[in-house]
Amino acid sequence: MKSFLHVGCGPQNKSCLKGFNTDDWKEIRFDIDQSVNPDIQGTLIDMGDVKNASVNAIYSSHNIEHIFPHEVPIALKEFHRVLTDDGMVVITCPDLQSVCEAVAKDKLLDALYSSPAGPISAIDILYGHRGYIAQGNIYMAHKCGFTYSALQSIFFEAGFKYTFGGSRPQHYDLWLLAFKKEISEAEMRKIAETYLP
Repeated sequence: MKSFLHVGCGPQNKSCLKGFNTDDWKEIRFDIDQSVNPDIQGTLIDMGDVKNASVNAIYSSHNIEHIFPHEVPIALKEFHRVLTDDGMVVITCPDLQSVCEAVAKDKLLDALYSSPAGPISAIDILYGHRGYIAQGNIYMAHKCGFTYSALQSIFFEAGFKYTFGGSRPQHYDLWLLAFKKEISEAEMRKIAETYLP
């Protein structure tokens, strides 16, 4: 059975993760917050309790924006370290380009979409969910952000060989697949269909 590291898992488990919600995958839940009962407690920039080349994939949903820009390369090198040679990353985060377009239209406080946490405005996407932060969950603060080309570039700089993905402006998010080894176009498209929305 293949294993994947669900980084920044929060209370979620693999049941709602496209492609990973099968018996083929063993989930290892990883989070900084002990209250969500992760299998491994740690941070994106210190995955010391995860062994080298020990997981086949990493799933990262809306957590890379919670670290400072100078820490992002450290986190991606940790991703690279813990993945097997044929490993991949599935990552999603806010798309600052589409969010800034909303801000330029003076929609900073307008609800752009609804989530399980309630209405989400551009200010929440830029700086972190105001409600959670007001309740004392400082882990929800955003410290950096990305456009698709910026996200893709930092993965290459961290040693990944191939990436695929793009932005979804209507959802204000980015999705990217990153691979440690070069793969064929056909393989990449099959993997994208399985794991990307």
